[in-house]
Amino acid sequence: MTAGSRAIQRGKASQVVDGKDFRLAHEVHSIQDKAADHDPRIVTIGQFLLFSTETGDAWLLDVTDKLAVRLARDGDPEPIPLKETDSSFVVGWKGHYHMEGPAFIYSDRDTGRVTTIIGYPTKKIAQAG
Repeated sequence: MTAGSRAIQRGKASQVVDGKDFRLAHEVHSIQDKAADHDPRIVTIGQFLLFSTETGDAWLLDVTDKLAVRLARDGDPEPIPLKETDSSFVVGWKGHYHMEGPAFIYSDRDTGRVTTIIGYPTKKIAQAG
């Protein structure tokens, strides 16, 4: 397993969504579609939170470990660093996030770039974590 990736067994997700029918890739594509439509949504599945915004951004977050990967920017989908089997999935996390009040702060692991975004649903994200 490479740095930044972590295998997740489906057992935890199955507590919220039937693990047999749950496909993270489907949820990712769905939230990317919402971002393309500039339709704000929040979906929680176990320790994961997916959200889209009116500005067309979408993210997948691990609220337990504060890991993040951008799924869409300005309505355009980003490449999905995800490998999925019937029993597990691996997400290639690109960085970490934290929040300070209304600010969503993302630190990119590869570039070291830190981005601060205002206007994301930080209160709802904090409640999920």
